Amino acid sequence: MSHQQPGVRGILLLVSAVAAVTAVLDQATKLLVMRQFSPGEGVNVLPGLFDLTLLFNKGAAFGLFSGIESDVIRLGLLAVTTIVALTVLLIVLLREYREDFWGQAIVGLVLGGAIGNVIDRVRIGAVVDFLDFYIGTNHWPAFNVADSAICVGVFFLLIRKKKISTGVDQAPDALQ
Repeated sequence: MSHQQPGVRGILLLVSAVAAVTAVLDQATKLLVMRQFSPGEGVNVLPGLFDLTLLFNKGAAFGLFSGIESDVIRLGLLAVTTIVALTVLLIVLLREYREDFWGQAIVGLVLGGAIGNVIDRVRIGAVVDFLDFYIGTNHWPAFNVADSAICVGVFFLLIRKKKISTGVDQAPDALQ
């Protein structure tokens, strides 16, 4: 029995489905938090470690570009970096993961995260963040489901790349 690799249509269908689910989950969680809290308000979930706190990030990841006063310059930089990142993601998908189901699904996860944050920027001019981890007064930059999808996705893409380049063609145990 021959195993037929998916065509571009099949790849795009898988990537689109995962991206859509990720973006919807991201937007739903942000909507719930925005309905429950005012900006800066939150609730302690794990004392000394984790709060749900509604914050708005006008910058990029970890507040990059947020200090730029001009909305035009900040949004221009964000648009350029988003276009570059999406272009790189598409190239990586077609070159590295064209015949890799798990790689394609993970690309969809990253894409869905990017879409979730772009929706925020278009809709409200900033990204909604609410996951606030800290120890004492030392806070990790707040983030959201989209940011998590991007970080987890990039991590697993790197694992896939390592496994593919070393000749191991199975998904990591966590993805079996």
